[in-house]
Amino acid sequence: MRLPGWLAQHLAALRALLVFTVLLGLAYPLALVAVGRVPGLAGRADGSLLTAGGRAVGSALIGQSFTDADGNPVPRYFQSRPSAAGGGYDPTATAASNLGPEDIVDTVATSPGDSARSLLTQVCARSRAVGELDGVDGSRPYCTPDGVGAVLAVFHRDGLTGPVTRVVSVNQTAPATPFLARYQGVPVELAKPGEDYRAAGATIVPVRGDAPAEPAVPADAVTASGSGLDPHISPAYAQIQVARVARERGADPAAVRRLVQEHTTGRSLGFMGEPGVNVLELNLALDEQFPAR
Repeated sequence: MRLPGWLAQHLAALRALLVFTVLLGLAYPLALVAVGRVPGLAGRADGSLLTAGGRAVGSALIGQSFTDADGNPVPRYFQSRPSAAGGGYDPTATAASNLGPEDIVDTVATSPGDSARSLLTQVCARSRAVGELDGVDGSRPYCTPDGVGAVLAVFHRDGLTGPVTRVVSVNQTAPATPFLARYQGVPVELAKPGEDYRAAGATIVPVRGDAPAEPAVPADAVTASGSGLDPHISPAYAQIQVARVARERGADPAAVRRLVQEHTTGRSLGFMGEPGVNVLELNLALDEQFPAR
């Protein structure tokens, strides 16, 4: 007996649903699980977990911070790069700061909770902190000695032209000292909370200063990755930390430097990306070879 056309179409659709459910809902996932159990791939399939003392302490694919309960760096460990993912390296909140190179003026509100640091000030503050921690020059172009963006709000007599009548260091507030005493003969003032100098007609002028063109603190030490989860730092950032880590652990700096080299990976396929040092793997190796005193 010939089935009605509408019923034949529904039965064909049902058969297709059953076939694709078996293939894509059962067979394909089970095949991937089986491949993940192949020797040599099982660890990667499980998240490339790293263990210490018989327990998992992290993943080789996701960075983590090495700080104390107050957020201060633990000196005996190599430090990771900054992270904008949640509270830092949160895999459930992977993200970047979304701040761009033109974000150079802090929001200085009357309420501290409403204030926000610009990207420039964040970079300056991080560079200064790294310099102090690792005993290197933390100065950078367009940064003040106290670690904020060196940016002026310059007022002219005729709006955008004419003699300068007023100058404000927009990222410095009392009791700081202006990073420049005078600009074009005009005394430099400190910013006042709640003032919007750009809206008041000022020209925003970043000041380069006399910092070296190639800062001692590398870029990855002061900027977060796009994902906020990058587990690597540059070899340059690792090298400036060697002396501190060796001193804190009572180890030979040359031996610590060899560990850094052992945990440095090259460019992917020999030409993509940059060399990197996996911080968690390196710190685990340090704990094994040079336990904290």
